[in-house]
Amino acid sequence: MGRTERWISALAGLALVGSGLARRRHRSVLLPLGGSLLARAVTGRCPVNRALGRNSSLGERTSPVASLRRGEGTRVEQSVTIRRPQDDLFRFWRNFANLPRFMDNLESVRVLDDGVSHWVAKGPAGARVEWNAQIHNEIENELIAWRSLPGSEVDHAGSVHFTPATSDGTEVRVVLRYSPPAGRFGSAVTRLAGDDPERQVADDLRRFKQVMEASDFSPA
Repeated sequence: MGRTERWISALAGLALVGSGLARRRHRSVLLPLGGSLLARAVTGRCPVNRALGRNSSLGERTSPVASLRRGEGTRVEQSVTIRRPQDDLFRFWRNFANLPRFMDNLESVRVLDDGVSHWVAKGPAGARVEWNAQIHNEIENELIAWRSLPGSEVDHAGSVHFTPATSDGTEVRVVLRYSPPAGRFGSAVTRLAGDDPERQVADDLRRFKQVMEASDFSPA
């Protein structure tokens, strides 16, 4: 485990232990989970990851264009219909620096070159998570697919698909797969904290729709 992942595990573990002590109802779940995260932070090792066959390296992938092994991590898929032409939506999303305008968990995305960008996201307990991503597949006005690069603090892959809708507009479908820095424990922390990844992505797409359908909007 890297230093950032250990810090995130420690902060999340302390938060869960504190919440468990304050809430009798969920104490049997929160205290063991918080203790496990604190143990991860202290030792730098994760027995759950070892039991699942995960390690800190990227390892052998089932696909050369995937950041995660098949079936690994959390998968989220949501779609929305927006009253804008495909090319407007594609051009706006293709500039990843625009993503924090509607993705609430992103602090910033800095484009390093035409295909590589540096992402900064909000992590648990106020921590920040950073990684570099690369566009690995692109079809103009139809598809943008990206993945995190080796050595990143989080394994992340995503794609956005632009399809003409039956109504006057474009269907935008987003598929995300990620493994948070704290692995399966991180996913559990997110759920216990009340955050729903499906809802988060749906809310992001709703904001994207509002931005794109604004009467004074001009795509950059």
